Amino acid sequence: MDTEADSLHAYPEKVCLIQITTPLGDELVDPLAGLNLQPLLEALKAHELIFHAADYDLRLLWKHHRFLPSTIFDTMLAARLLGERQFGLGHLVQKFLGITLDKGSQKADWARRPLTEKMIAYARNDTHFLKDLADVFGRELNAKGRLAWHQESCQRQINEASELSEADPEKIWRIKGSAFLDRPALAVLRELWRWREGQAIESNRPPFFILSHEIMVDLSRAAASGSPLDRLIPQRMHPRRRETLATALRKGLATPSSSLPPILRHTSKRPSEQEFQRFRELEKIRDQQASALGLDPTLIASKAVLGDLARDWDGESPKLMSWQRNLLQTLQLTNR
Repeated sequence: MDTEADSLHAYPEKVCLIQITTPLGDELVDPLAGLNLQPLLEALKAHELIFHAADYDLRLLWKHHRFLPSTIFDTMLAARLLGERQFGLGHLVQKFLGITLDKGSQKADWARRPLTEKMIAYARNDTHFLKDLADVFGRELNAKGRLAWHQESCQRQINEASELSEADPEKIWRIKGSAFLDRPALAVLRELWRWREGQAIESNRPPFFILSHEIMVDLSRAAASGSPLDRLIPQRMHPRRRETLATALRKGLATPSSSLPPILRHTSKRPSEQEFQRFRELEKIRDQQASALGLDPTLIASKAVLGDLARDWDGESPKLMSWQRNLLQTLQLTNR
């Protein structure tokens, strides 16, 4: 199974195509055709669904259709757990099945109708070979004693897909570069972000097509300091949109002092010498295990996770998957 969305072409994104391959053939399901998809989705729950890089597909299906499968087999995750360092679908199909895929429609607008023959062929190929790959990887995972690792990892992906949290309205607009702005400039940026969201929805275009993060930050800083703005506004911007942008800038500048956004200070506690030593010990164990198993060390634990474990093993280790925890428990760590 696979999905295609229009995140590069529309806003908000939507599921534009669902690809399903069964022993009877490759089928394309059109979610934009006004079909009632619930009977299909309910039927799919009775099966193990094979995905490649399932995370995005699962989040899309949950967000837009409130669907989550009962069990999955993720071929990308399987490849990584087998030590593959290149795990794109095209590479894996070429390496393990000897077939070259055409990936030319990766960035196509999947909301267009009718689909071109090239897009249809691309979409079918995204699921046509997954069962063959899953069979190969399933045998290798079992032979290496890692099939349970894969099953646990797949189940975690399913669980996490339904844990989409609502964005904090006081933080969502704090884009890259905003940490260097003062409070008046932050007030302008907040209004610019709201303006851009409205413009993106109205025009059905991704926000970055309206105005980039960098320009928003530069405009906010310049507006708050009274600097000229014309050179920062894209020349191609439509006059009507330029007017609404000017309104948003004025609104941000008119924010009363009592309503100015606070400057968020990110405080990080410096690890103690004992915590730093535990981090190094854990990192050494992780890297030794990864080397012996032929795995990317971050599959076992990222450096951020190692830092959390070094600070509080008892509190943080239950958040690991059991196979990750077992690999790191070679050395018994305590908080003492």
